[in-house]
Amino acid sequence: MNQNLQKLFAITQKPERLCIGLMSGTSLDGLDIALCSFTGSGMKTSFKLINFTTIPYQDKFKDEVKQVFAKRQADLQQVTLLNAYIGTYHAELILQALADWNIQPSQIDFIASHGQTIYHAPKHQHGQAGYNNATLQIGDGDHIAVKTGILTISDFRQKHIAAGGEGAPLALYGDVILGSKPGEHRILLNIGGIANLTYLPGDGNLSKVMSTDIGPGNTLIDAACRKYFDKPYDANAEIAYSGTVNDALLEALLHHPFFNEQLPKTTGPELFNLEYVANAQQATRDLNIAKADLVATLSAFTATTIVRFIAGNFPVDGLKIFASGGGARNPFIMEMIKRALPKVSIGNTSDIGIDPDAKEAILFAALGNEALCGEPMQIGNNPAVLMGKFSFAK
Repeated sequence: MNQNLQKLFAITQKPERLCIGLMSGTSLDGLDIALCSFTGSGMKTSFKLINFTTIPYQDKFKDEVKQVFAKRQADLQQVTLLNAYIGTYHAELILQALADWNIQPSQIDFIASHGQTIYHAPKHQHGQAGYNNATLQIGDGDHIAVKTGILTISDFRQKHIAAGGEGAPLALYGDVILGSKPGEHRILLNIGGIANLTYLPGDGNLSKVMSTDIGPGNTLIDAACRKYFDKPYDANAEIAYSGTVNDALLEALLHHPFFNEQLPKTTGPELFNLEYVANAQQATRDLNIAKADLVATLSAFTATTIVRFIAGNFPVDGLKIFASGGGARNPFIMEMIKRALPKVSIGNTSDIGIDPDAKEAILFAALGNEALCGEPMQIGNNPAVLMGKFSFAK
């Protein structure tokens, strides 16, 4: 047998696997690196988070990615160069983290890499006849594997699309495996660049599980903070609290066909960007809104879309919400949600043993574990597939 396949088989037979999960979000804050151990697979999975870090990206790197991110027209050479460069760069950051933790690369069984999304194009959004759902993440897994010497599993979203899905939210599979609890109706709410959730029914019936994008999370708030305040985000919602929500603009922002699309659905900054905001301002003839009021309104937009979605789709009595992502640390957003859903218990995923900052990196590590040791699971109307492409170090 090929030596790579022998090693792969040996990893699948280990009672415990040590791995690294990677997540690089659309906010481009940095690379989330989660060192985890896994035993079992499927609904019998157990995991431990051993170490976690986010290594911030340099401004030059952010600027280069932004040149091709969420743009219908981009420099093809730049996309090609970044695909290789990001893989190598992520490998360097992984090796840096392992050195900081005094762990040798040879101790790691596999890396699970999300890659860097540069364009997400579900069919309902692009609307082009003859083309189906599509998405593109760059940061090639072969470069990570060769540079680190560690088996790398990457490009998870393509299998989901090939099997009829939209490539997102992939949190669904990890949420079910790691976040379900018999007797409790739970929602795992992630407020990243885009807000998404997974509903986990207390009876354990996987056909009732729902996972979908809701709408903008932090993407519009962050974009406004960068443009008008020269800040990467609204720390502690200080800007939002200094402003006043513009109700007319809020209603204009809420008026889009996406919010009535059939579930599950996905979206991204390709739709929810500052052009979207400018169009809403044109519709309300409110072009001179104070910038703090704009940030307050965009924050209310995120909270309102979440509240309306949850209240309109799930029974709230006895419901428990566990939040994660940068938006879970935004008090303006979280206070609005709590006020609007008084019958719902709202905490964060640390309450169920999952570090809210590390959650997405952990979930991709779980997808990697499933690719190695799991079996396809039919969850709701999502495709029953194992995801990820394998890159060997040699």
